[in-house]
Amino acid sequence: MSSCANSAKASADTTTSEADSLPVVYYIKDITPENIVKIYEALGRKAEGNNVAVKISTGESDKSHQLDPDLIKDFVQKVNGTLVECNTAYEGSRNTTEKHLRTVEEHGYNKIAKVDIMDAEGDTIIPVNGGLHLDKNYVGKHFLDYDFLVVLSHFKGHAMGGFGGALKNVAIGIASSDGKAWIHSGGKVHDASVIWDNIAEQDVFLESMADACKGVFDHMGDRMLFINVANNLSVDCDCDANAAPPVMGDLGILASLDPVALDRASVDMVMHTDEAGKEDLLERINSRHGTHTLEAAEKLGLGSQKYTLVTIE
Repeated sequence: MSSCANSAKASADTTTSEADSLPVVYYIKDITPENIVKIYEALGRKAEGNNVAVKISTGESDKSHQLDPDLIKDFVQKVNGTLVECNTAYEGSRNTTEKHLRTVEEHGYNKIAKVDIMDAEGDTIIPVNGGLHLDKNYVGKHFLDYDFLVVLSHFKGHAMGGFGGALKNVAIGIASSDGKAWIHSGGKVHDASVIWDNIAEQDVFLESMADACKGVFDHMGDRMLFINVANNLSVDCDCDANAAPPVMGDLGILASLDPVALDRASVDMVMHTDEAGKEDLLERINSRHGTHTLEAAEKLGLGSQKYTLVTIE
């Protein structure tokens, strides 16, 4: 392994003791099933319990770039995980449980593990203490059934959030269909049918995503871990049925117990890579003020934008 301290805000006089106290983000360049297991084991925290949730994006269509079931199969089965998702808040292939399960089958996820659409029976409220805009979060009712949460994210761009990584996968992904409207509206409406008439100002939306994460993180405590797979780096999310094709190369697998550090490291990797074609993704991130989600999450105490990157050979 090799390591170095990294941060969007790091100064030249960062001391050794400060660097030693930073959260660790592990990195492996080669994206393989074996390396997802390897980076998980490097974290030193076992995903264990009677019910382990593995939160993924099931993807909107065959033109989306969701994680390949064959890529994640070994890891999901190692932790005896259930793949979990919630229904979307817009018309498409996943806005009802019936259509969502059909899409899950078409994309092959039900062949590797059990799949649970967590808001199939509606949602439930968890508190958001000290949020910037939200005082509660509407999550899929089945979320409360799980005693460990693995957030396995496809890192990529996003039309509204700038990028999608661990934080977006938790905030929007664990929210029920109506809960997504709650976040997108900055706490104005809890009704997916009126979401597009109540979209919040951009920074309010980004801050509301951080609020939603706080509710989930406070509920789970340390019964979580986070893995980002930075491949098929489209400017568009897997929720886009006509996602743009990637124009830059894959970057690797990153993992951490700190989701803010993980997403910051993933963004930094895009910024500093020598891969051609990164400009489109950076434009998407910057034009949506995407890193403000990280600032808000850090302000709420959800993690640190400073980190130590440890490369696993």
